[in-house]
Amino acid sequence: MRIAFLMAPEGVEQIELTEPWQAVTDQGHETVLVSTEPGQIQAFDHLDKADVFPVQMVAREASAEAFDGLVLPGGVANPDLLRTDEDAVSFVRDFFGLGRPVAAICHAPWTLVEADVVSGRTLTSWPSLRTDIRNAGGTWVDEQVRVCDHGPNTLVTSRKPDDLKAFCEAVLIEFARARNEV
Repeated sequence: MRIAFLMAPEGVEQIELTEPWQAVTDQGHETVLVSTEPGQIQAFDHLDKADVFPVQMVAREASAEAFDGLVLPGGVANPDLLRTDEDAVSFVRDFFGLGRPVAAICHAPWTLVEADVVSGRTLTSWPSLRTDIRNAGGTWVDEQVRVCDHGPNTLVTSRKPDDLKAFCEAVLIEFARARNEV
């Protein structure tokens, strides 16, 4: 499977990128770092700069049809920047239209809200997003991981870095399920 990891040029929580990336890679899937700008992204460890990672594809040139799934890492600034970029928002929305699995952790559901894909869905996130999710027509729950298949695709969400183990396990299960259904 070919899995896109979408993030802004800065502000992604590094562990929310690296742990799912490693889990997906360990399963033999191809991972592609997609961003809104070419070059590299600056990851963060909470509010401190961490490592940089090379961008492999720019959102305005990417097509959801070229991927089997999408992972949206969190961090506060990352999804806030993504939701102001129409190419990134459209890229996310297209995964739902194609019925392909999407996984989002922490603040990443902000991008889902902007893409107008949470209505009728049940998801979790960092607690400060609950009102945004409810206002967008979604149901917010305080759970370690939530898998919602009440929509055109499977949506996997988690609250925070402490939930990464459960998040990665659920992501791998849903990607495997999607691979077998194709």
